[in-house]
Amino acid sequence: MIWCVDDDSTIREIEVYTLEQTGFKARGFADGVSMLEALKTGIPELIILDIMMPELDGIEVLKRLRSEPLYKNIPVIMATAKGTEMDKIGGLNSGADDYLVKPFGVMEMVARVKAVLRRTVKEKDSAEITVGAISLNEKEHKVIADGNKVELTHKEFEILKRFILNPGVVFSRDKLMSEIWGMDYIGETRTVDMHIKTLRQKLGSCGGQIKTVIGVGYRLEKEV
Repeated sequence: MIWCVDDDSTIREIEVYTLEQTGFKARGFADGVSMLEALKTGIPELIILDIMMPELDGIEVLKRLRSEPLYKNIPVIMATAKGTEMDKIGGLNSGADDYLVKPFGVMEMVARVKAVLRRTVKEKDSAEITVGAISLNEKEHKVIADGNKVELTHKEFEILKRFILNPGVVFSRDKLMSEIWGMDYIGETRTVDMHIKTLRQKLGSCGGQIKTVIGVGYRLEKEV
């Protein structure tokens, strides 16, 4: 899934249409705020991000992406009417993977998308994150704990993924609720406690790596 973020609806619709006609799935966003909110429900393969937008400009959106462990590896192609060398350097220095200068040809856009994906997909496919005796491979949706394969539900996997991407960081129950179940989820935070309990049990001897921070939430430590 490719996300196209541009406040110009004509450009946005052309980008989405062209990508879909060339075999990609695509989704459009009118601003960076709505795109950042959508990340709570799914992560795209690549983002085409306009720089000049209301509320949050593209550079600020990119900085926020690169500061979050969950999103920092999403490939981003900056798209803007600005074409000076300093503008390009500014975007690339902020973490962009490539740069499109408006007006650009739609087939040039597709070619750049394919090129960036080729550069990044190999690394993403083989990415396996390990903390202590727990290893998680997001591409294969696989978890290994102390050498043993662990079968997790989608919610359990998402909780563990956040822990393993942020070892030592404390996650409150409310934060886990909003990120895993969604901002509009109606439920009690004890739902989180129940999932943590089951997750610990499934991780066996490694379950002790998930520590309770009394009155706050949970964190993953490198050792039991």
